[in-house]
Amino acid sequence: MGGSKKRKRNKQQQESNDIVYSESQPDFAHLAILYPSFQSFVQPSPSHMRLTIDWTDFNATRELTRILLHHRHTLTWWIPDGQLCPTVPNRSNYIHWLEHLLLSNMIPGNISSDSKVRGFDIGTGASCIYPLLGASLHGWSFVGSDVTDVAIEWAEKNVSSNPHISHLIEIRRVQDNNAPCVEVEDLVNSDQITLCKKTDMDVAPLPLDLHACENKSYRGPPILVGVVRDGEKFDFSMCNPPFFESLEEAGLNPKTACGGTSREMVCPGGERAFITRIIEDSTQLKQHFRWFTSMVGKKSNLKYLVSKLWGVGVSIVKTTEFVQGRTYRWGLAWSFLPPVQKSSISLSNKKNTSFTLEGLQRQHGAINVLESVKSHFSSYGLSCSLNTSSFTVDVAVTKDECDSILRNELTIVNDSTDCQPTRETSNESSLNFSLERLCFRISVFQQIPGTLLVKGSLQDKDSPLSGFSLTCFSNFNFSKCLFHYFSVALLSRNYK
Repeated sequence: MGGSKKRKRNKQQQESNDIVYSESQPDFAHLAILYPSFQSFVQPSPSHMRLTIDWTDFNATRELTRILLHHRHTLTWWIPDGQLCPTVPNRSNYIHWLEHLLLSNMIPGNISSDSKVRGFDIGTGASCIYPLLGASLHGWSFVGSDVTDVAIEWAEKNVSSNPHISHLIEIRRVQDNNAPCVEVEDLVNSDQITLCKKTDMDVAPLPLDLHACENKSYRGPPILVGVVRDGEKFDFSMCNPPFFESLEEAGLNPKTACGGTSREMVCPGGERAFITRIIEDSTQLKQHFRWFTSMVGKKSNLKYLVSKLWGVGVSIVKTTEFVQGRTYRWGLAWSFLPPVQKSSISLSNKKNTSFTLEGLQRQHGAINVLESVKSHFSSYGLSCSLNTSSFTVDVAVTKDECDSILRNELTIVNDSTDCQPTRETSNESSLNFSLERLCFRISVFQQIPGTLLVKGSLQDKDSPLSGFSLTCFSNFNFSKCLFHYFSVALLSRNYK
């Protein structure tokens, strides 16, 4: 059962994000033929009838990243020993998710004046992997920030090595006058992370208990505030934060060797403290970004971070899961821009229809909206009844009123109609159905705060008017008029 759920999740992720490696690893045998330098790293897998590499060998993982970037993206790339070596599939997942967010139209469109997508990569690293992928895949422009000399030097080398996209990427140095000099030895042929002998200040191990770390504050170099310049506009920020709270915690997984310095992997308070600082910075840069995003390494941190986001007044929060082999990561995105009031309508030649309303203010629940809808229909003189037990509004219309609805000719007869809801326990409406009337029911269900599922259906199937309705409401007219009047009701009551 668990395996089928995983396969289903991976399939959905591949379909939505167009991820190349979502279900299988790269073909190492084919890559070894194309790139002779990779041949010495390829070996038979002891548990599968296929080739693999030694994932604890830094040189092997670095060479794999190099050839995948060249093979799939025509990118020239390299990093020195000891720097964090990114995995191409995992980083590609993040880029594809950003593309999905930007195309979703959940918030207003491009924030820049030239309508070109521009991103900000927090801690781009020596690899500069995200700007390189974003620029080569989608033509996005980037500012990539970092604090160490090695990261700046090699990020600039990787940009200049790809002249076809180098004009799209700016590497920006972050000034850090108070940072300790803590480095990590190269991880080649080593399963443990140890401190170099020369350090100005040790990074003390921190407790791993999540509750004990809730009040840990970030005390590192600037992240966004002080780095983003006045007047700059970006469509998104992204970050692969330092996941760990201590060097000891970072060395707990002996099965991989992707390198990494302490600056890339460790932060007092871990990723929770680092992302919390991004959230705090985002409150001062609300109008500079459409989306703020970050990778999250521990699912247990998501709940805390999402709660933190709602607490600072964001308008929308989105999360996703990145699955690559046995590696799980999560994406977190938020925005302060007002959500676009949108509805996705499922239209059909049936007697029912449904759609969702997103971006409503949190205080407007299902019952508030239903009361507004009932009041709206009543103001046009239509017979309607609100049932607060079943969260429904029943509306009865005559043939003439049906004609008027379709011609959009109904006029307000009572603009001060008060809503008098009925409280019933049965599923039956309190409306007296008449053979001369057609009744449709509107049901509203709250899925999450700010998102409502709306369903509409014809009720009196045996009415003589039901035959008329098949003609009158053909070509989706019933769905259209229902959506039209419901939308007007919402707009007229300022439920944006």
